[in-house]
Amino acid sequence: MTNSVSHADPDVLVDVRQLCFRRGERVIFDGVDVQIRRGEVTAIMGPSGTGKTTLLRLIGGQLQPDAGSVHVLGHDVPRLGRDALFRMRRRMGMLFQSGALFTHLSVFENVAFPLREHTDLPEPLIRDLVLLKLEAVGLRGARDMMPSELSGGMARRVALARAIALDPQLMMYDEPFAGQDPISMGVLVSLIRRLNDALGLTSVVVSHDVVETAQIADRIFVISEGRVVESGSPRELADSNSAWVKQFMHALPDGPVPFHYPGPSLEDDLLGRR
Repeated sequence: MTNSVSHADPDVLVDVRQLCFRRGERVIFDGVDVQIRRGEVTAIMGPSGTGKTTLLRLIGGQLQPDAGSVHVLGHDVPRLGRDALFRMRRRMGMLFQSGALFTHLSVFENVAFPLREHTDLPEPLIRDLVLLKLEAVGLRGARDMMPSELSGGMARRVALARAIALDPQLMMYDEPFAGQDPISMGVLVSLIRRLNDALGLTSVVVSHDVVETAQIADRIFVISEGRVVESGSPRELADSNSAWVKQFMHALPDGPVPFHYPGPSLEDDLLGRR
């Protein structure tokens, strides 16, 4: 396959147009448009099961869309060959929800791993770079610890240091606040914004944690039922007239998103009628 390059708006780092994707008979995306601008923190939000993580996998080329286009860092991702796709991924960082640390490696060795895997840098320089990345997340003093000795919040920060080890242009976060206590969550919220600005990153945050994400996002895309319901700044979405956006942003129990999963009426179920 060819290494196709897009000549669209240079300020847009990720340009998703009319994206369609399904798993079997289930439609995940049906004409989704998302533009992620350079230097910004962009949030992809919506209830569980709306395909937020799937969108990250489509951006990273792990999945192929059924229709539409996905341009990342100027490249038409679905048309990239294997080698070109791997080169593009070296310019991207990913913080997985689980952290995904290597349990048999120390904190230092976890962060050093991508540097050793993808560069030919001498060990003294790798050591300095690892210490700088750990300093950025506040864990230089924990470099000799093993993952089993870390708290959940510390493990997430080590994973973040590893994700930025190769100085990516695009940083993606998959539910970074899930399972974190309030203090760890606050640290991660601050880190994402601070690292984005200090390192000149472009960040994509997938989350359903409205308050924390709205604190740091420049723009939010709210997804439901395969489409972008609305997008805008956190303030614009907070003032939205959309009943769906109001329900999601303000955590309202009643609204367009039903409490009950679709099915026959309770009476028909109890009486065995289909």
